[in-house]
Amino acid sequence: MKNSKGVRVSKCRTRRDFLKTSALAAAGLWSGRRVWGNAKLSANEKLGIAVIGVCGQGNWNLEQLIGTNQAIVALCDVDEKRSAKARARVPEASFYVDFRRMLDERHKDIDAVLIATPDHTHAVATMAAMRLGKHVYCEKPLTHSVWEARQLIEMARKTKLATQMGTQIHAGSNYRRVVELIQTGAIGTVREVLVWCSRVWSGGKRPTDTPPVPEGLHWDLWLGPAPERPYHPAYAPAAWRGWWDFGGGAHTDMACHYMDLAHWALDLRHPVVIEAEGPPVDPESAPAKLTVRYEYPARGKQPPVKLTWSVGSKHPDKYVEGVMPNWGDGLLFIGDKGMLAADYGRYQLLPEKEFAGFQPPEPFIPESIGHHAEWIKACKEGTPTLCNFEYSGALTETVLLGNVAYRSGSRIEWDAEHMRIPNNSRAEQFLRREYRNASEWW
Repeated sequence: MKNSKGVRVSKCRTRRDFLKTSALAAAGLWSGRRVWGNAKLSANEKLGIAVIGVCGQGNWNLEQLIGTNQAIVALCDVDEKRSAKARARVPEASFYVDFRRMLDERHKDIDAVLIATPDHTHAVATMAAMRLGKHVYCEKPLTHSVWEARQLIEMARKTKLATQMGTQIHAGSNYRRVVELIQTGAIGTVREVLVWCSRVWSGGKRPTDTPPVPEGLHWDLWLGPAPERPYHPAYAPAAWRGWWDFGGGAHTDMACHYMDLAHWALDLRHPVVIEAEGPPVDPESAPAKLTVRYEYPARGKQPPVKLTWSVGSKHPDKYVEGVMPNWGDGLLFIGDKGMLAADYGRYQLLPEKEFAGFQPPEPFIPESIGHHAEWIKACKEGTPTLCNFEYSGALTETVLLGNVAYRSGSRIEWDAEHMRIPNNSRAEQFLRREYRNASEWW
């Protein structure tokens, strides 16, 4: 069904139709192009790609995909007006406001899906696409809850689809050089890492006024599985990260970028202890400042590691004037033979005088062909991406556990295998959220 502007909108049969389509896809019974990502394409054959969320970061992602010369067959966004710029880029693509309807109607033409919606709809859109055998690129953080992250990890294992989380800086050359330095022992054995970022996302007090919904915005679809509440510009289009129902503050926004480097360089996966401190917990709004302390176990011959992440702060607590460079956001690896400071585009071995004349190792991590290009190649050839859901899902779980510790008001011990918090079962309520109209979304 189309509205007066020709945009496809429908709620009445979407979920039932989608479940039917998903079941057929899983059984390999419909005559789609590829099921479960098993078939490979030639380098010259174009993928059929759909993009869910095409405003803001989604529009930037769309631009990157256009640069890979694939076939953009469908676009979806809950805001008809704000999505006009993206739609004009690829006028040949079908446009929808409900991704479930898009997947139901265009599944035979879609090989892969890129998702750039607000955090609270990442997992439901990603799982819907994967159930239909579609390769997925999803923006960070991969999910809104720890439980969702684990579900996507398991689905990726089952389907062997090409997956990628949108931590684009992972494809940069600087991160690769830092990983090589750490892994070849340039600063010796690392037992501690400091990570910090000055960004702030905090919602504040919940609005009480109820302004009209902007023209073209399908507010109920924007809410998706989140609890119902009236529209307000304090949430959409841009400020949703500051509210627990939609995001996780600057913590989940930025930790996936900066902690990514520590996880990669030190082969970190699941922490065993998480502590967090910040202002008094607000049931609605994420904090403006937060410090999270993670403890990771030994990995093979590598010792345990303590990682402290501070967000909303210019420097970490242990900042030493004249020793650490005053770069702003970044990381400091602390080894038994020195330190290494890094940000997105540079690194520095410390103390500088002790590393005068130091020769870095010959590069052994190949340069990236591009974050989106890696995913496109994986979709066609079955090669793994560096930020696949096995890796990025665990990173996302770790980041989200920081908010679990903060909101629970306690130190938590994490049993990753069983997804339990044995020292404080009450904290487990923050591992998963209840969906509004759950049968419509999961």
